Amino acid sequence: MGADSLTANRTVLLLPGWQNSGPAHWQSRWEALHGFTRVQQHDWMQPLRGDWMMQLEEAVLAAPAPVVLVAHSLGCILTAAWAQHSQNTHRVKAAFLVAPGDPQRVELQAPLKSWRPVVMQPLPFAAELLGSRNDPFCSIDRAQQFAGAWGADFVDCGEVGHLNADSGLGDWPTGLARLEALNERAA
Repeated sequence: MGADSLTANRTVLLLPGWQNSGPAHWQSRWEALHGFTRVQQHDWMQPLRGDWMMQLEEAVLAAPAPVVLVAHSLGCILTAAWAQHSQNTHRVKAAFLVAPGDPQRVELQAPLKSWRPVVMQPLPFAAELLGSRNDPFCSIDRAQQFAGAWGADFVDCGEVGHLNADSGLGDWPTGLARLEALNERAA
C-alpha cells in the first residue's frame, strides 16, 4: 500500500506527547516524508488536558474526513480523553497509539496533574496500541490495561524504550507498515 495511498484516502493527524516530538522522532520524520499533519498545542511544556482536547477537536473538524490519529505518549491519553467528550468521533476511523505515557506514575503526577484520571472507556473507532517492556513512562502491564480499556489491539514491541528518537527507530518503516495495516482493517 504505502504512505502515499494511506494519505490518499485518509487524513493522518499526528498527536505528539508532552514536550512535542523533536526532529529525530519518527512522528517528525513521518510528517516530513509523508505530509502527515501535526496537531499543534498552545503549550507543549505545561500541557492542560482541556486545552489539548480543544486543539484536537478543531484539527479533526478542519481535516477532510476520514481521519486517522497517530498518537505518541501523552497523545494516546489525549485520544482517549477527546473521544469521551467529542461529538465528532465519527470523523475518525482509526487510532494508532504508540507508547502511552502514564500520568498516574509518581514522577509524572505533578507536571501532568490535569491528565488524571486517565479515561478508561472503549474508543468508538478501530485502534492498535504498541507498548514496550522497558518504557520508562509506562509499564507494559499498564499499557496492556490501556489497550484493554480502550478496546485496542495490543502489540508487545519488546524492549525498545519509549518508542521515540532515543529508541533509534529512524523513519520506523515497521511502524508505518503497522499503521497501513490498521488503515486497511478500518476501511
